[in-house]
Amino acid sequence: MTTPDVLGFPLTAPTTTGIPTAAAMPLPDAAGTAPGTGAGTPTPTAEPTTAARPATDPTGRQFSRRSQQPTFTPELARRDVPILHRTVNGKPLVWLDNGATTQKPRQVIEAVSGFYGAGNSNIHRGAHTMAREATEAYEAGRTAVARFLGAASPDEIVFVRSTTEAINLVAQSWGRANLGPGDDILVPVLEHHSNIVPWQLVAKETRARVVPVPLRPDGQIDLDAYADRLSMRTRLVAISQASNVLGTVPPLREMTALAHRYRAKVLVDGAQAVAHFPVDVADLDADFYAFSGHKLFAPTGIGALYAKPEILEAMAPWQGGGNMIESVSFDRTHYAPVPHRLEAGTGHIAGVVGLLAAINWLTGFDRHAVAAYETELLGYAQQALAAVPGLDLIGSAPDRIAVLTFTLAGHDPARIADWLDQDGIAVRAGHHCAQPSLAHYGLTSAARASLALYNTPEEVDQLVESLQRLQQSA
Repeated sequence: MTTPDVLGFPLTAPTTTGIPTAAAMPLPDAAGTAPGTGAGTPTPTAEPTTAARPATDPTGRQFSRRSQQPTFTPELARRDVPILHRTVNGKPLVWLDNGATTQKPRQVIEAVSGFYGAGNSNIHRGAHTMAREATEAYEAGRTAVARFLGAASPDEIVFVRSTTEAINLVAQSWGRANLGPGDDILVPVLEHHSNIVPWQLVAKETRARVVPVPLRPDGQIDLDAYADRLSMRTRLVAISQASNVLGTVPPLREMTALAHRYRAKVLVDGAQAVAHFPVDVADLDADFYAFSGHKLFAPTGIGALYAKPEILEAMAPWQGGGNMIESVSFDRTHYAPVPHRLEAGTGHIAGVVGLLAAINWLTGFDRHAVAAYETELLGYAQQALAAVPGLDLIGSAPDRIAVLTFTLAGHDPARIADWLDQDGIAVRAGHHCAQPSLAHYGLTSAARASLALYNTPEEVDQLVESLQRLQQSA
């Protein structure tokens, strides 16, 4: 599927330092991008040379670029991301904290700046030109999200602040109405806290119970245990499409089909998945699907919830206020139809504009080529890190995204992150908001390097070399 072009406003252009400066461009019409701007799509450039990198590095590790398709190379992506060209502690930035947040291409930065510089207005019901333009941009973002997820209609998309808010929305609206004493909510041990705590809260309120599904030693969900725990008491299965700490990609289609045999609903946390491979909610048959924009090269503070139309239609408002009503009196209030009924107050309009630009930028690449590249880069990184004495990678599921969580003998994870930061390398350390996952391995903390489409084998080499020096310094 294709996404609409960014609805536009005058955009900014990055300077050579990567800091935007104002540069007016023609306003587009409601159907697309301003003429000649190309906003929202990757910068067209010639295929970069890879001659600077030998086919075999000094350690004998191999990394082949032959499998990359002409429609994607990491260099093409990097050219669009200004922050990747800065230095940290006097060293070129190596951003390996993509699981926490992704960096933003100039198309997103320009779209948000352009909205505030020339299109800022509240949306819906405004009679003036700028209100109509802002509304068109906001609803074009909804259409883009629907197409991006394979949803049948924009009306199946609710804008939220984040994956966390989306899950809380489902828990408080759908959960309150459909959960009761004795009902089960199945939650695998690999889940992020955002897909555990909201269910604990609503379970306490409704006297349902949260049932953990254990993991196998390699970090895969124990599917036999999952099948054993499903029953006619199961009302919901809440599961991530990709783990933020183990990288595990569960067999969602099969797990969803099994849950539906028991008439249970399935909520999919897609926060870590959407940036790495194409998503099709119809193919998954998910009842709910949630993701955050900032994990998808878009701004923070914007996310989306997909729900099947018949489920969404039955969901009561979980917040009240403006934008979610048709009429209000002290005798009776009539709510707006979905999805607006679930979007109380003024939404993050500029965030939606940025999300639309991010989707257009990402889908301007061949998504399958991106996924293949990241899989190859993950394999290279696994082999490279194996050469670091005392390093132990956590999780080894065969289907996974490019997340590398590890411990290093003799070093606290916070010390590892601080050491790497001195070399300009950004990784995450701590429990990663997934304490049950780490507890499965007897850990309370670990370091994590998480890769994205703009990361390179050279950056992996820098990570390995820095870790080797850390071990030698002990």
